[in-house]
Amino acid sequence: MAIDPKLLEDLKKRRETAANAGGKEKLAKRKDKGQMSARERLLYFFEDGTFQEFGMHAQHTCHRFGLADKSLPYDGVVCGTGYVNGRPVAAFSQDFTVGGGAVGRIHAKKICDLMEYAHEAGIPVVGVNDSGGARIQEGVDSLSGYGQVFFKNVYLSGVVPQIAVIAGPCAGGAAYSPALTDFIIMTATNANMFICGPDVIKAATGEVASLEQFASAAAHASVSGNIHLIAEDDKHAMELASELLSYLPNNNISDPPHDLDVDIDLGKDTGMNELVPASPKEPLDALEVINRLVDNGDFFEIQPDFAKSIIVGFARICGVVVGIIANQPKVKAGTLDIDSSDKGARFIRTCNIYNIPIVNLVDVPGFMPGLAQERGGIIRHGAKMLFSYAAATVPKITLIMRKAYGGAYLAMCSADMGADLVYAWPTAEIAVMGGEGAVKVLFRNQIKGADDPVAKTKELVAEYQGEFASPYQAASNAMITDVIEPSETRATIALALRKTLSKRDTRPPKKHGNIPL
Repeated sequence: MAIDPKLLEDLKKRRETAANAGGKEKLAKRKDKGQMSARERLLYFFEDGTFQEFGMHAQHTCHRFGLADKSLPYDGVVCGTGYVNGRPVAAFSQDFTVGGGAVGRIHAKKICDLMEYAHEAGIPVVGVNDSGGARIQEGVDSLSGYGQVFFKNVYLSGVVPQIAVIAGPCAGGAAYSPALTDFIIMTATNANMFICGPDVIKAATGEVASLEQFASAAAHASVSGNIHLIAEDDKHAMELASELLSYLPNNNISDPPHDLDVDIDLGKDTGMNELVPASPKEPLDALEVINRLVDNGDFFEIQPDFAKSIIVGFARICGVVVGIIANQPKVKAGTLDIDSSDKGARFIRTCNIYNIPIVNLVDVPGFMPGLAQERGGIIRHGAKMLFSYAAATVPKITLIMRKAYGGAYLAMCSADMGADLVYAWPTAEIAVMGGEGAVKVLFRNQIKGADDPVAKTKELVAEYQGEFASPYQAASNAMITDVIEPSETRATIALALRKTLSKRDTRPPKKHGNIPL
């Protein structure tokens, strides 16, 4: 006997209802604003034909406030799995056209069930946030749902990569789920993220502030540092998520997607020599160094608009996936301040979780001086860098390009802080402080008694600079593996990476260290 045609027709209608949930009018309005539907985002993200939906027919009907007849197809969130670049990924996308994408008990359960599946399967999770917030009519059940999602975010943290996409409103407690993930991508328009809106801020503090000042992608990317990447629109956001995943393993016990079939480039790059300014006072552009160091100049920068005195991001060096951390002398002379310390420490820990080797490019004059920095806790924030490097067990390769002074020399992963291999250019200066500062301290009486103190200072700097800061002094004390020409950088680091991929580092058993948060 064949299956009853009525059953097949019923299934077809239910799928059509899900495909057009929210109604054609709402979907058309979103399209006019340049937004994709919740389902379109996932279908665009996954490879054709690989999307398998979880919970299409799940929904909660509220029996309060006369709302028993309100139908919410798939409870306002599309969940499922598919393939991205040939690898399995779990993803959900909230649907603002269905009840404002508000979170209720079943909505949250679907997300949690998907995350639990991802945990068991050992695959990444990508979540698209586009929700009006808690479903008021469900009361405490809605708050409970948020709590369960937050718990799962933390449960999966450090186990599988989690990427959040903010493609619409994400307000109040809802903002904490993205904040608990590894990376946040936010669309430049049609999206906002905040705890308290303008009206609440005004009522509570009297301050008048627009959403553009604190809730927009631009504000989060450059001021608060809450997000990692800005997307032009929904499509671009999903493309960025896909590209980001191309550098990450499926989980914390897998290797990153290295391509070890790539030949190691042992040739010299004379163009690297030409990047080094003739004067030590002229800033070196770290981005130019990175572009010559990595394969095809492809560098996937993370948080490019925040704390610009430090650069972090992913790349490949002769096929090996690496996380790169570099001081940027063109911004604040490359000093480490509160924000750059936080940015660097977070990235180090992310690389360590996912077994990604770290390459450090050092040109740092020290920590940022100033009353605001001291009162803001630069000691605590700077200690995060020290803690993160010392705790990281992945391969760590450090290149000292020019300045490496004081505590910042240690905070950029010196040999004493756990670097496996440390290289230096002949232009490197490694010291407690710069030559001029050291001379003024050590020879203050001679300088004070000189007819021309300025000329005397220059004379002493010229005479003793090599003793204060020469890379060969550090090398003679076995603090540097080798001094190399800039032109040898790519070949040297490529070889070093291949040889340290088998690194093993066993630490004392403990729950976790107590990082200075």
